[in-house]
Amino acid sequence: MSSKSFLVGLIGSGIGGSLSPAMHEEEGRQLGLNYVYRRIDLQALSVEPDALPELLASAERMGFNGLNITYPCKQLVIPLLDELSDDARALGAVNTVLLRDGKRIGHNTDWSGFARAFQRGLPDAAMTRVVQLGAGGAGAAVAHAALMMGAKTLTLFDVEAERAASLAAELQQRFPHVKVRAGGTEIDLPAAMEEADGLIHATPTGMAKLPGIPLPAELLHARLWVADIVYFPIRTELLAAAEAAGCRTLSGGGMAVYQAVDAFRLFTGLEPDAERMFAHFQSLLNP
Repeated sequence: MSSKSFLVGLIGSGIGGSLSPAMHEEEGRQLGLNYVYRRIDLQALSVEPDALPELLASAERMGFNGLNITYPCKQLVIPLLDELSDDARALGAVNTVLLRDGKRIGHNTDWSGFARAFQRGLPDAAMTRVVQLGAGGAGAAVAHAALMMGAKTLTLFDVEAERAASLAAELQQRFPHVKVRAGGTEIDLPAAMEEADGLIHATPTGMAKLPGIPLPAELLHARLWVADIVYFPIRTELLAAAEAAGCRTLSGGGMAVYQAVDAFRLFTGLEPDAERMFAHFQSLLNP
Protein backbone atom coordinates (compact mmCIF):
# COMPACT_ATOMS: atom_id res chain seq x y z
CA MET A 1 0.00 0.00 0.00
CA SER A 2 1.03 3.59 -0.62
CA SER A 3 1.79 5.93 2.25
CA LYS A 4 -0.72 8.31 0.69
CA SER A 5 -4.01 8.38 2.57
CA PHE A 6 -7.30 10.07 1.75
CA LEU A 7 -10.41 10.61 3.86
CA VAL A 8 -13.43 11.76 1.88
CA GLY A 9 -17.20 11.58 2.29
CA LEU A 10 -20.68 12.22 0.96
CA ILE A 11 -23.15 14.66 2.52
CA GLY A 12 -26.81 14.20 1.61
CA SER A 13 -30.13 12.91 2.82
CA GLY A 14 -31.22 9.28 2.51
CA ILE A 15 -27.89 8.16 1.03
CA GLY A 16 -27.70 4.75 2.68
CA GLY A 17 -27.91 3.06 -0.73
CA SER A 18 -25.22 5.18 -2.39
CA LEU A 19 -22.58 3.20 -4.24
CA SER A 20 -20.09 6.08 -4.18
CA PRO A 21 -18.20 4.75 -1.12
CA ALA A 22 -17.65 1.36 -2.73
CA MET A 23 -16.62 2.86 -6.09
CA HIS A 24 -14.14 5.31 -4.58
CA GLU A 25 -12.63 2.88 -2.09
CA GLU A 26 -12.15 0.12 -4.66
CA GLU A 27 -10.43 2.47 -7.12
CA GLY A 28 -8.26 3.73 -4.29
CA ARG A 29 -7.32 0.13 -3.46
CA GLN A 30 -6.51 -0.56 -7.12
CA LEU A 31 -4.16 2.44 -7.11
CA GLY A 32 -2.49 1.35 -3.86
CA LEU A 33 -3.91 4.15 -1.72
CA ASN A 34 -5.20 4.21 1.84
CA TYR A 35 -8.59 5.59 0.81
CA VAL A 36 -11.61 5.86 3.11
CA TYR A 37 -15.00 7.20 1.99
CA ARG A 38 -17.76 7.84 4.55
CA ARG A 39 -21.48 8.62 4.25
CA ILE A 40 -22.69 11.65 6.24
CA ASP A 41 -26.44 11.09 6.00
CA LEU A 42 -28.72 13.88 7.23
CA GLN A 43 -31.57 11.41 7.51
CA ALA A 44 -29.57 8.89 9.55
CA LEU A 45 -28.27 11.69 11.79
CA SER A 46 -31.81 13.10 12.22
CA VAL A 47 -30.70 16.59 11.21
CA GLU A 48 -32.00 19.07 8.67
CA PRO A 49 -30.01 20.72 5.84
CA ASP A 50 -29.38 23.70 8.13
CA ALA A 51 -26.81 21.47 9.86
CA LEU A 52 -24.59 21.77 6.77
CA PRO A 53 -22.28 24.50 8.20
CA GLU A 54 -21.59 22.36 11.27
CA LEU A 55 -20.99 19.24 9.18
CA LEU A 56 -18.50 21.04 6.92
CA ALA A 57 -16.64 22.45 9.90
CA SER A 58 -16.51 19.03 11.55
CA ALA A 59 -15.15 17.43 8.36
CA GLU A 60 -12.41 20.06 8.24
CA ARG A 61 -11.47 19.47 11.87
CA MET A 62 -11.31 15.71 11.31
CA GLY A 63 -8.93 16.10 8.38
CA PHE A 64 -11.20 15.20 5.46
CA ASN A 65 -9.58 15.83 2.06
CA GLY A 66 -12.91 16.51 0.41
CA LEU A 67 -16.62 15.84 0.24
CA ASN A 68 -19.17 14.94 -2.36
CA ILE A 69 -22.44 16.82 -1.96
CA THR A 70 -25.83 15.51 -3.03
CA TYR A 71 -29.54 16.21 -2.58
CA PRO A 72 -30.64 18.49 -0.97
CA CYS A 73 -27.38 20.39 -0.42
CA LYS A 74 -25.89 21.13 -3.87
CA GLN A 75 -27.01 24.75 -3.87
CA LEU A 76 -27.17 25.29 -0.10
CA VAL A 77 -23.44 24.58 0.21
CA ILE A 78 -22.33 27.43 -2.07
CA PRO A 79 -22.45 30.31 0.49
CA LEU A 80 -20.28 28.18 2.79
CA LEU A 81 -17.39 27.90 0.31
CA ASP A 82 -14.30 30.06 -0.25
CA GLU A 83 -13.87 29.44 -3.98
CA LEU A 84 -15.81 27.99 -6.91
CA SER A 85 -14.56 26.43 -10.12
CA ASP A 86 -15.78 28.07 -13.31
CA ASP A 87 -18.23 25.22 -13.89
CA ALA A 88 -19.66 25.38 -10.38
CA ARG A 89 -20.04 29.15 -10.57
CA ALA A 90 -21.78 29.00 -13.94
CA LEU A 91 -24.10 26.20 -12.83
CA GLY A 92 -24.88 27.54 -9.37
CA ALA A 93 -24.49 24.02 -7.95
CA VAL A 94 -21.68 22.06 -6.30
CA ASN A 95 -21.32 18.30 -5.93
CA THR A 96 -17.62 18.14 -4.95
CA VAL A 97 -15.82 20.19 -2.30
CA LEU A 98 -12.05 20.10 -1.85
CA LEU A 99 -10.80 20.89 1.66
CA ARG A 100 -7.30 22.11 1.02
CA ASP A 101 -4.94 24.52 2.80
CA GLY A 102 -7.73 25.85 4.98
CA LYS A 103 -9.99 26.59 2.01
CA ARG A 104 -13.22 25.04 0.76
CA ILE A 105 -13.24 24.87 -3.03
CA GLY A 106 -16.43 23.89 -4.84
CA HIS A 107 -16.54 21.97 -8.13
CA ASN A 108 -19.25 20.40 -10.27
CA THR A 109 -18.59 17.02 -11.86
CA ASP A 110 -22.28 16.25 -12.45
CA TRP A 111 -22.48 17.91 -15.85
CA SER A 112 -19.36 16.23 -17.24
CA GLY A 113 -20.44 12.92 -15.73
CA PHE A 114 -23.84 13.12 -17.39
CA ALA A 115 -22.34 14.13 -20.74
CA ARG A 116 -19.90 11.21 -20.78
CA ALA A 117 -22.62 8.75 -19.77
CA PHE A 118 -24.99 10.09 -22.42
CA GLN A 119 -22.39 9.92 -25.18
CA ARG A 120 -21.65 6.34 -24.16
CA GLY A 121 -25.24 5.16 -23.83
CA LEU A 122 -27.15 7.23 -26.42
CA PRO A 123 -24.42 8.33 -28.84
CA ASP A 124 -26.69 9.05 -31.82
CA ALA A 125 -29.70 10.47 -29.97
CA ALA A 126 -31.59 13.33 -31.66
CA MET A 127 -31.14 16.56 -29.67
CA THR A 128 -33.34 19.02 -31.54
CA ARG A 129 -36.07 19.28 -28.87
CA VAL A 130 -35.38 18.14 -25.31
CA VAL A 131 -37.67 18.29 -22.27
CA GLN A 132 -36.18 18.26 -18.78
CA LEU A 133 -37.97 17.65 -15.49
CA GLY A 134 -36.17 19.23 -12.54
CA ALA A 135 -34.33 22.54 -12.25
CA GLY A 136 -32.50 22.10 -8.95
CA GLY A 137 -28.78 21.55 -8.41
CA ALA A 138 -28.54 18.36 -10.47
CA GLY A 139 -30.98 19.79 -13.01
CA ALA A 140 -28.77 22.82 -13.60
CA ALA A 141 -25.83 20.52 -14.34
CA VAL A 142 -27.57 18.16 -16.74
CA ALA A 143 -29.33 21.01 -18.56
CA HIS A 144 -25.91 22.59 -19.14
CA ALA A 145 -24.67 19.22 -20.40
CA ALA A 146 -27.63 18.87 -22.78
CA LEU A 147 -26.91 22.25 -24.32
CA MET A 148 -23.19 21.51 -24.55
CA MET A 149 -24.11 18.32 -26.42
CA GLY A 150 -26.16 20.22 -28.99
CA ALA A 151 -29.77 20.54 -27.79
CA LYS A 152 -31.46 23.20 -29.93
CA THR A 153 -34.59 23.71 -27.82
CA LEU A 154 -34.61 22.87 -24.10
CA THR A 155 -37.86 23.10 -22.13
CA LEU A 156 -37.54 23.00 -18.34
CA PHE A 157 -40.26 21.97 -15.89
CA ASP A 158 -40.08 22.03 -12.10
CA VAL A 159 -42.57 21.80 -9.23
CA GLU A 160 -41.34 25.31 -8.39
CA ALA A 161 -42.18 27.25 -11.57
CA GLU A 162 -39.96 30.17 -10.53
CA ARG A 163 -36.96 27.88 -10.26
CA ALA A 164 -37.49 26.58 -13.80
CA ALA A 165 -37.91 30.14 -15.08
CA SER A 166 -34.75 31.31 -13.32
CA LEU A 167 -32.64 28.43 -14.66
CA ALA A 168 -34.05 28.90 -18.16
CA ALA A 169 -33.09 32.59 -18.09
CA GLU A 170 -29.55 31.80 -16.88
CA LEU A 171 -29.04 29.14 -19.53
CA GLN A 172 -30.46 31.34 -22.27
CA GLN A 173 -27.89 33.98 -21.38
CA ARG A 174 -25.05 31.44 -21.51
CA PHE A 175 -26.32 29.78 -24.71
CA PRO A 176 -27.80 32.65 -26.76
CA HIS A 177 -27.93 30.72 -30.05
CA VAL A 178 -30.41 28.09 -28.84
CA LYS A 179 -33.88 28.29 -27.29
CA VAL A 180 -34.27 27.66 -23.57
CA ARG A 181 -37.72 28.06 -22.08
CA ALA A 182 -39.60 27.33 -18.88
CA GLY A 183 -42.56 25.05 -19.31
CA GLY A 184 -45.94 26.21 -18.13
CA THR A 185 -45.64 29.67 -19.66
CA GLU A 186 -45.01 29.25 -23.37
CA ILE A 187 -45.89 25.56 -23.48
CA ASP A 188 -47.42 22.94 -21.18
CA LEU A 189 -45.98 19.50 -20.46
CA PRO A 190 -48.23 17.44 -22.79
CA ALA A 191 -47.47 19.72 -25.74
CA ALA A 192 -43.75 19.79 -24.99
CA MET A 193 -43.63 16.00 -24.71
CA GLU A 194 -45.51 15.51 -27.95
CA GLU A 195 -42.90 17.43 -29.95
CA ALA A 196 -39.83 16.25 -27.99
CA ASP A 197 -37.00 14.01 -29.17
CA GLY A 198 -35.92 13.22 -25.63
CA LEU A 199 -36.68 13.54 -21.92
CA ILE A 200 -34.16 14.11 -19.13
CA HIS A 201 -35.35 13.36 -15.62
CA ALA A 202 -33.48 15.30 -12.91
CA THR A 203 -35.73 15.19 -9.84
CA PRO A 204 -35.49 12.85 -6.82
CA THR A 205 -38.74 11.08 -7.81
CA GLY A 206 -38.09 7.40 -8.39
CA MET A 207 -35.35 7.08 -5.79
CA ALA A 208 -35.84 4.23 -3.33
CA LYS A 209 -36.87 6.77 -0.69
CA LEU A 210 -39.21 8.66 -3.08
CA PRO A 211 -40.87 6.03 -5.29
CA GLY A 212 -43.08 7.01 -8.19
CA ILE A 213 -42.99 8.39 -11.69
CA PRO A 214 -42.49 12.11 -12.35
CA LEU A 215 -45.05 12.53 -15.16
CA PRO A 216 -48.10 10.72 -16.56
CA ALA A 217 -46.89 7.59 -18.35
CA GLU A 218 -49.24 8.27 -21.26
CA LEU A 219 -47.05 11.24 -22.26
CA LEU A 220 -44.23 8.84 -23.19
CA HIS A 221 -44.06 7.83 -26.85
CA ALA A 222 -41.83 5.58 -28.93
CA ARG A 223 -40.04 8.48 -30.69
CA LEU A 224 -38.49 9.53 -27.36
CA TRP A 225 -35.26 8.68 -25.67
CA VAL A 226 -35.46 8.92 -21.87
CA ALA A 227 -32.45 9.60 -19.62
CA ASP A 228 -32.80 9.31 -15.84
CA ILE A 229 -30.23 10.57 -13.34
CA VAL A 230 -31.61 8.39 -10.52
CA TYR A 231 -29.58 5.20 -10.16
CA PHE A 232 -30.87 3.63 -6.95
CA PRO A 233 -32.81 1.69 -8.07
CA ILE A 234 -31.04 1.41 -11.41
CA ARG A 235 -34.32 0.63 -13.23
CA THR A 236 -36.71 3.31 -12.02
CA GLU A 237 -40.46 3.32 -12.55
CA LEU A 238 -39.89 5.99 -15.21
CA LEU A 239 -37.47 3.80 -17.17
CA ALA A 240 -39.78 0.81 -16.90
CA ALA A 241 -42.69 2.88 -18.27
CA ALA A 242 -40.47 4.33 -21.01
CA GLU A 243 -39.31 0.88 -22.10
CA ALA A 244 -42.94 -0.29 -22.18
CA ALA A 245 -43.72 2.67 -24.47
CA GLY A 246 -40.91 1.69 -26.84
CA CYS A 247 -38.43 4.41 -25.82
CA ARG A 248 -34.65 4.09 -25.81
CA THR A 249 -33.49 4.60 -22.23
CA LEU A 250 -30.42 5.57 -20.22
CA SER A 251 -30.17 4.84 -16.51
CA GLY A 252 -28.47 7.11 -14.00
CA GLY A 253 -25.67 4.60 -13.49
CA GLY A 254 -23.29 6.08 -16.05
CA MET A 255 -23.59 9.56 -14.59
CA ALA A 256 -22.96 8.12 -11.10
CA VAL A 257 -19.76 6.50 -12.36
CA TYR A 258 -18.35 9.35 -14.43
CA GLN A 259 -19.02 12.06 -11.87
CA ALA A 260 -17.19 9.80 -9.40
CA VAL A 261 -14.28 9.44 -11.84
CA ASP A 262 -13.90 13.22 -12.03
CA ALA A 263 -14.36 13.68 -8.27
CA PHE A 264 -11.72 11.01 -7.51
CA ARG A 265 -9.27 12.86 -9.75
CA LEU A 266 -9.95 16.12 -7.89
CA PHE A 267 -9.60 14.51 -4.45
CA THR A 268 -6.36 12.66 -5.20
CA GLY A 269 -4.66 14.38 -8.12
CA LEU A 270 -4.40 10.91 -9.69
CA GLU A 271 -6.02 9.59 -12.86
CA PRO A 272 -8.55 6.83 -12.09
CA ASP A 273 -9.36 4.07 -14.57
CA ALA A 274 -12.85 5.02 -15.78
CA GLU A 275 -13.56 1.66 -17.43
CA ARG A 276 -12.47 -0.21 -14.31
CA MET A 277 -14.75 1.96 -12.18
CA PHE A 278 -17.63 1.37 -14.60
CA ALA A 279 -17.07 -2.40 -14.48
CA HIS A 280 -16.94 -2.33 -10.67
CA PHE A 281 -20.18 -0.33 -10.54
CA GLN A 282 -21.86 -2.94 -12.74
CA SER A 283 -20.64 -5.70 -10.41
CA LEU A 284 -22.14 -3.87 -7.43
CA LEU A 285 -25.51 -3.78 -9.19
CA ASN A 286 -25.31 -7.46 -10.13
CA PRO A 287 -23.39 -9.19 -7.33
